[in-house]
Amino acid sequence: MHVFVTGGSGLTGPAVVAGLIAAGHTVTGLARSDAAAARLEALGATPHPGALDDLGSLRAGAEAADGVLHMAFGGDFSDPDDMMRRDRTAIEALGHALEQTGKPFVSTSGTLVMPAGRESTEQDEPDASGLAAFRIAGERACLDFAARGVRASVVRLAPTVHGPGDHGFIGMLVDTARKTGKSAYVGDGGNRWPAVHRLDAAVLFRLALEQAPAGSVLHGAAENVPFRSIAETIGRGLDLPVVSLTPDEAAGHYASPFMATVYGFDAPVSSAFTREQLGWSPTQPTLLDDIEHGDYL
Repeated sequence: MHVFVTGGSGLTGPAVVAGLIAAGHTVTGLARSDAAAARLEALGATPHPGALDDLGSLRAGAEAADGVLHMAFGGDFSDPDDMMRRDRTAIEALGHALEQTGKPFVSTSGTLVMPAGRESTEQDEPDASGLAAFRIAGERACLDFAARGVRASVVRLAPTVHGPGDHGFIGMLVDTARKTGKSAYVGDGGNRWPAVHRLDAAVLFRLALEQAPAGSVLHGAAENVPFRSIAETIGRGLDLPVVSLTPDEAAGHYASPFMATVYGFDAPVSSAFTREQLGWSPTQPTLLDDIEHGDYL
């Protein structure tokens, strides 16, 4: 299969591109810079010049491919409405290029769209007033193409896709612990944090392209980790005290009040349907193993 990929030169993207090529697929990757193009070429992919706002480039890439994987997401996080519009518009451009072809179209969302306080399944509705509600429009835009002759599916990734070089939520948590001299969690730290290793996520994306039925929603989460365990592992590795913070204290401790909300969020998810539907079976190290033995510390 010839796959057109957006976001292939980011943090998770290279593992996905490498996994697709190793499985015998060919990849063309959207590249908005010379550095991105070089990274794609080093992986064995063909760069396709353009950006998410370049709808003509997106359509051309999709039309020339046997399937599309959309992972890119960006913009100004202080303006989530603009990020939502950019993502939805890009998805619509990609999907229109595939209409009535039966080709696969896999788009990316996040498990933080799900309601807090209980373990959500792939069949549950996302929370339209929740923490990551700005991702829902993109999900719906992609899934709408399932009724228009496209094998469209959505992969909701865990908030932490861990592995070497991760500078996301866990990397920021480690930086905060170093700067403040303590590793912290909010309340009793019992909130559950979904996580998946980058290489396991890469396998899931490949399986979704190859197998996912039209209209599928898939959860890319290998585990749900109590946040206190994350803080304790960081504290032990850095030889720092581990402390509980109230929500008000957390708002001043972390980079922003929003990050305090994120780190105190309890939104575990099940991936049982995803595993059964695609035969996905995560095999890589857990998040706590990666924090302890990887490059986070």
